[in-house]
Amino acid sequence: MAIRIGIFGGSFDPIHIGHLLLAELCCESLELDQVRFLVANVSPFKTESLPAGNKDRVDMVKLAIGGNSKFQIDTREIDRGGISYTIDSVRAILEEFRDAQLVLLMGADALVDVAKWREPEALFQLVTLSVIARGGVGEPNWEVLKPFVDSARLEQMIRSKVIAPQIEISSYSLRQRISLGQSVRYQVPPSVEMYLKEHKIYQKA
Repeated sequence: MAIRIGIFGGSFDPIHIGHLLLAELCCESLELDQVRFLVANVSPFKTESLPAGNKDRVDMVKLAIGGNSKFQIDTREIDRGGISYTIDSVRAILEEFRDAQLVLLMGADALVDVAKWREPEALFQLVTLSVIARGGVGEPNWEVLKPFVDSARLEQMIRSKVIAPQIEISSYSLRQRISLGQSVRYQVPPSVEMYLKEHKIYQKA
């Protein structure tokens, strides 16, 4: 049987308990063998420099997912450098795991930018898209996918939707709290909280 791999991409600047909860829900709901936390080098939609460096973001992800055998870190976008395009990473993952079934995990809010992605039609032939619909947000806008997939593929994606609770935590809000000297306890794993303090990440000079 082919291994089922969830691809969970992001800047993870920093990773927080919302990321981990969503990954765990997807792992269970979609019967994934592993979830790969694909750490972006530079997002095509966020080309400004990131607040934390690559090493710190990678180290924090490693700390956060340690102890969960189904969670794996994937640094290929950082290793490759430049702007990170999902289609490039998917092709590289399929070269490594030739018989794998890839499931791309994505928040419903990110659907609006699908037309701006690099080679969306090719991408959706290689992966099954699983949209994470958070409570209170409403049904994802499936219409934006119609130019890139046929009706059968779209139905498969709709069936792969994962319902998740509304989590009012964001990496941006955590960076703001830290810069103001406020606590992020219980919003990030304890190991990540310790790392942030020890390395003085996001603190004002």
